[in-house]
Amino acid sequence: MTAPAQQINQRIAEELGVRERQVGAAVELLDGGATVPFIARYRKEVTGTLDDAQLRTLEERLRYLRELEERRTAVLESIREQGKLDDALAAQVMAADSKARLEDIYLPFKPKRRTKGQIAREAGLEPLADGLLADPSVEPRAAAAAFVDADRGVADAQAALDGARAILVERFAEDADLIGELRERMWTKGVLASKVREGKEADGAKFADYFDFSEPFTKLPSHRVLAMLRGEKEDVLDLVLDPDPEVDQTAVPPVRTDYEASIAQRFGVADRGRPGDKWLLDTVRWAWRTRILVHLGVDLRARLRQGAEDEAVRVFAANLRDLLLAAPAGTRATMGLDPGFRTGVKVAVVDATGKVVATDTIYPHVPQQRWDEALATLGRLAAEHRVELIAIGNGTASRETDRLAIELIKKLPQLGLTKIVVSEAGASVYSASAYASQELPGLDVSLRGAVSIARRLQDPLAELVKIDPKSIGVGQYQHDLSEVKLSRSLDAVVEDCVNAVGVDVNTASAPLLTRVSGIGAGLAENIVAHRDAHGPFRSRTGLKDVPRLGAKAFEQCAGFLRIPTGDDPLDSSSVHPEAYPVVRRILAGTGGDLRALIGNTGALRALRPQDFTDERFGLPTVTDILAELEKPGRDPRPEFKTATFAEGVEKIADLKPGMTLEGVVTNVAAFGAFVDVGVHQDGLVHVSALSRTFVKDPRDVVKSGDVVKVKVLEVDIPRKRISLTLRLDDELPTPGAPAANRRDQNRGGQRGGQRGGGGASGGGGQQRRREQQAPANGALADALRKAGYRK
Repeated sequence: MTAPAQQINQRIAEELGVRERQVGAAVELLDGGATVPFIARYRKEVTGTLDDAQLRTLEERLRYLRELEERRTAVLESIREQGKLDDALAAQVMAADSKARLEDIYLPFKPKRRTKGQIAREAGLEPLADGLLADPSVEPRAAAAAFVDADRGVADAQAALDGARAILVERFAEDADLIGELRERMWTKGVLASKVREGKEADGAKFADYFDFSEPFTKLPSHRVLAMLRGEKEDVLDLVLDPDPEVDQTAVPPVRTDYEASIAQRFGVADRGRPGDKWLLDTVRWAWRTRILVHLGVDLRARLRQGAEDEAVRVFAANLRDLLLAAPAGTRATMGLDPGFRTGVKVAVVDATGKVVATDTIYPHVPQQRWDEALATLGRLAAEHRVELIAIGNGTASRETDRLAIELIKKLPQLGLTKIVVSEAGASVYSASAYASQELPGLDVSLRGAVSIARRLQDPLAELVKIDPKSIGVGQYQHDLSEVKLSRSLDAVVEDCVNAVGVDVNTASAPLLTRVSGIGAGLAENIVAHRDAHGPFRSRTGLKDVPRLGAKAFEQCAGFLRIPTGDDPLDSSSVHPEAYPVVRRILAGTGGDLRALIGNTGALRALRPQDFTDERFGLPTVTDILAELEKPGRDPRPEFKTATFAEGVEKIADLKPGMTLEGVVTNVAAFGAFVDVGVHQDGLVHVSALSRTFVKDPRDVVKSGDVVKVKVLEVDIPRKRISLTLRLDDELPTPGAPAANRRDQNRGGQRGGQRGGGGASGGGGQQRRREQQAPANGALADALRKAGYRK
């Protein structure tokens, strides 16, 4: 192992609080092509039981530190080529522990366009600058007179002094230690201030909270940083990074700042009444205001953005994880409704396996208003295909379509239908995708969205992996984030979720298989093609017959692929084939039969894991195997349930302060949680209203998809703002007083309370609605009779 590699491992080990040997083992596995899910589950002995969260952090830090080493090598080579690399400078470069510190050191040597300082040095003025700095007792103008040289572009003493000042300004601004110190001081003391641009008050109303706003850098939450940056980008706000709000930067004469004092002290400049003191102090001020402050402003703006991006990506990833791991409705026939007005409501019925068995388009809303005909069509399809669930997309005409479903359920209680409103975010992306064309070749694009809506209720994970994670709509300010950073984080979340749940290799789609450890897009297509040509896989070992699925790929993927009805019961579990000998050893020790042992809690818990370990499989693996045998193929996702929306509360105008309602968390942001209470407009539970105790991270209290009870605090109909609380005994705000969440709910572009995805919500209740109503009659009854339905 090279010295830089060892140093990287040591640093990561210190940051994670683990042993260097664990980091080294994990790095070796990652470099060898192993995935994080595989290492976390099947190489616990090798890494000392590092979990997936630690491994993801390790992977990210490894990438950063390797990039730092590459940059360090390039910097050393550049300085060496200039002939300026000595032992002291090399030591400084080697000691740089961040990219920012490395660039500070490199700044004086970084190739750049000819500067005023460089021009002055070429004119022979560096001795003047050095002399004035070393001996302030010299009168500057008198000293400068000796350097006047028209042939070298120095016309008079003032030109000489200007050149000397340019040299010193560069010297002050390129002192790595000084810049690092001033940067951290400014980060600690500074504030980000914003003002509205003249004439932009009306157009930029959504940024009204930032028209006259300031907050310390260290206290700014990510969503405010991103909101202010977006306001600036949209030419609504002017932003200023103020290094010290206690100092009037416009005072005349200028006030000397602590920053200027630090620069002066660093270079021995002081006001002792000597002839050169004033000139040197003016040079310090000039360096601070024209070079250093500008440089630090760029750096700290980048730090603010990076920190805000990191937090926004973390929130997006956390919400995506919650959505992907939302409770599946399971193998139940489902009707998907993709609402619309003029173009109608698209209908798709899928059977328990997700296969499309019927499609149609109905026109219950304006302008056609064929309500009864729509009811008859839905009733016929529901009866004919024994539909249990109705999944309604939450887009345009969702509320109106929800009322249609309510009436259908009331008229046909014997069908035992349950309706659920689900996020349709990304459904249109899927509909127009190449995979949708391949998966549903004979189906019109407009109907594919309804199929996706139905399937994402049956199994959110299996359906949502077909869509670009960024199109699922559970992030904040996602269009302002780094594309690479966001994609890498979201892809990791999808990979972790898919492998945590496991995949039925005989039913999984190619996009789902692509997310399995060790399987790429091409290999996923090969698996599907082999399955189609030769029938379902009977065993995991049969995967080795798939073209291009070699030993390495098999090692990575086999444990995550399930064969529920295969020849070997272990193939339906998460026990890796390489560990089957351990199970055989357990059977030999107990004298039992595998099928009798699986699920036998009493027998399995009576076993001592340490009795079955060997050189390869230690206690962690054997413990996992016994737990898996107890509950083979267990799904880590929660039990499916839905919210019951209040009757008569269908639009924002129906809400009244003081109401207690049931709803579903659709999205969680840094400042609180959005909740769908059935009025086609999500309300916000501000972070301060989530709990009686301090909440650092809203996800510690709620997650996307959670069913919660909330109390309405305030309703702002013109601005479509709904303020909610989870603390049901909270008092209502005094009329006219600002709501606690108003600033955060009115963020420019986060979501503004708009419905935007994140789990199922709906009005079915936890039990199927079976209200006893009058028997179906008319067109609806005729449709049912034609479908052969008998009560």
